[in-house]
Amino acid sequence: MNREERRAILGDEVVAQIRARVAEAPEPSDELVATLRRIMTNPAGEIPKGKPANPLELEE
Repeated sequence: MNREERRAILGDEVVAQIRARVAEAPEPSDELVATLRRIMTNPAGEIPKGKPANPLELEE
């Protein structure tokens, strides 16, 4: 959904109310930003490291 579609559904008054509420919110702390950045860049956590395949097991 793009900006124009949201505005058409919500209406200008509701969009203005949302923007006013967002403007009232305090800026996030540096710690919060760092935590969210880690979550958003690696949401599933660390990728497990698999064992390398044994080439001798593949030859049959």
